Amino acid sequence: MWGGNDSTFLQGNTNPVSGQVYTMYHGTSMEAAKKIRKEGFRQSVAGMLGRGVYLSRDLEKARRYPLNLQAYQRVVLKVEVNVGRVKKIDKQGHPLQNIWHDHGYDTAWCPPKCGMVPSGLEEDCLCIYWLIHKSLSLAGVIICRQTKHLQGCMG
Repeated sequence: MWGGNDSTFLQGNTNPVSGQVYTMYHGTSMEAAKKIRKEGFRQSVAGMLGRGVYLSRDLEKARRYPLNLQAYQRVVLKVEVNVGRVKKIDKQGHPLQNIWHDHGYDTAWCPPKCGMVPSGLEEDCLCIYWLIHKSLSLAGVIICRQTKHLQGCMG
């Protein structure tokens, strides 16, 4: 469906390898997706892993966001990301939980079922400097629709 790239489809329960390119997903609204395509990502100022852009290698997780929108209003951006230097954050209160980027890491990774994410799914947070100045490619938009009779994605 998306062919023609060198990224790796790595399951969310597998450690990402520093310096590798992975396919990741970012759930958002259609309006925000248009803005991201035009202007690029903007980092959040805070979050579970501090400032950064939150992505997941799990499409099903990304499909849940933004939480405040109905499923039919959501879209998912497919992104190819060179993760740079990765730090595993596997528990609440981890010493680097909110300051990993200040210690030379480009990506913070929460493995699934570690107690950090209520859904139990994995999550990645990328430093915005890395996104702007290193390898990131927006591969496309996945439209996910959910009604009483139909659920699916296309892109």
